Amino acid sequence: MDAMPTLADIPRFHAKRRPDAIAFSFEGRDTSFADFDRHTNQVANALIAEGVKKGQRLAYIGKNSDHYFELFLGATKMGAIIVPIGWRLAPAEMAFIMSDSQAPLVFVGPEVEGAVNKALGPMDKPPKAIRMEGEGEDIFIAWRGKQPTSDPQVEISENDIAVQLYTSGTTGNPKGAMLTHHNMLGGRADAVESGMEWNEWGPDDVSLVAMPVGHIGGTGWGVVGLYNGAKGVVAREFDPHTVLDFIEKDRISKMFMVPAALQIVVNQPNARDVDYSRLKYILYGASPIPLDLLRECMEVFQCGFCQQYGMTETCGTIVYLPPEDHDPNGNQRMRSAGLPMPGVEIKIIDEDGQEVPRNTVGEIAIKSKANMAGYWGLEEATAKTMGADGWLRSGDAGYMDEDGYVYIHDRVKDMIISGGENIYPAEVENAVYGHPDVAEVAIIGVPDDKWGETVKAVVAPKPGTNPSEADIIAFARERIAGFKAPKSVDFIEALPRNASGKILKRQLREPYWAGREREVS
Repeated sequence: MDAMPTLADIPRFHAKRRPDAIAFSFEGRDTSFADFDRHTNQVANALIAEGVKKGQRLAYIGKNSDHYFELFLGATKMGAIIVPIGWRLAPAEMAFIMSDSQAPLVFVGPEVEGAVNKALGPMDKPPKAIRMEGEGEDIFIAWRGKQPTSDPQVEISENDIAVQLYTSGTTGNPKGAMLTHHNMLGGRADAVESGMEWNEWGPDDVSLVAMPVGHIGGTGWGVVGLYNGAKGVVAREFDPHTVLDFIEKDRISKMFMVPAALQIVVNQPNARDVDYSRLKYILYGASPIPLDLLRECMEVFQCGFCQQYGMTETCGTIVYLPPEDHDPNGNQRMRSAGLPMPGVEIKIIDEDGQEVPRNTVGEIAIKSKANMAGYWGLEEATAKTMGADGWLRSGDAGYMDEDGYVYIHDRVKDMIISGGENIYPAEVENAVYGHPDVAEVAIIGVPDDKWGETVKAVVAPKPGTNPSEADIIAFARERIAGFKAPKSVDFIEALPRNASGKILKRQLREPYWAGREREVS
């Protein structure tokens, strides 16, 4: 019988089994599993005292913190659903997610108080804000500390929604992917039983949580370590200098990073002077790793590497490229995303949903315990993505070889991945179109040695106008997060279109990707 069928059971289980072991370490603050269990009980009781009901959403906007995980797991103990919102988003984007999720409370990190106040200002029914740090009676620790440490004993089902992560889409507005307790934890037993060494955890393992919790890569990775009873060292944000310090001083054994972050770390002047003797595995994902970078990382870190492919809608990893397939000399399999995780089924389908032969490009479809419950309040979008047959359409085009390795060919939805951040062209195009001198715009991803891809706007100006690159970029940055805004602008008379009027983005991309493989994973 599964001892941890829900996220709420994780603190209880480890508090009984290893009460004095450290659950989380954050900026000098260590929290034992016993204290983590008590704190999450207090959070649950505080939410109940606030009048929060089972099934309601709670917004969190801030950088990484051990207290985020206390809030998250505490919410699961009384049936509320955490909605972590990216701290880099523009106030208007924050406001949309808070309104869409109908959150009665928003928990606010110190770095974003100004942005959140701007977001709350125009809202008709703004949520009550609770500050995560600072002084006074209204901050998280004081708010939590007024409550009893007893478990509220609310009945939670593994099929209840636990997390709602917003993922941008081709329509411009982000969609809330609803992930259940079973989605988050159901595949763990399958993975454990499979005996994959890179996926095995021991009581001495130390995990680095450095990717932002507003993404499945941050929240999901934090849960993986917690579930396995490992010590989680939480980095407030990714910083190459502190990552190296964490590895050496906290004796990190496992971490998850995007390749762009790895590149920054390995390029630090002292990268070759750090003691990596405890580092066993680096898991990476969200974009492919260039062979030259992999060679350098293998040489410097002297550990195993495992690529992860997945999406928010699948709770992260569903395909993995094992360490034994990572060869510094390069090989065919390193061009792939890897093999399906235990319990995951993958097939490649055509436009009619029919499976295509091996080595034939089609859309990647996934059947897994980790497939989301659906998009919050969007039945049509859910039906389009999920289907009635249990297969989730990824929106990624790819193929499968004779050995079952999955290769990502391109993005069906033209998504741009820059430094591990997913950027949807429609969102950026909506921001640029409002400029008074823009007649039409197409957003494409172009190669970047540091970030993998960066955002380029191709603009056809209105007749008689002469907008500048700086004007377009500044205009976009006022409306969307800075990382989504174009980094460069090309001006042309008219965008290339096919007979039906569709913009030929592949044609726009070709000059920039000539001689390169536009791989994504």
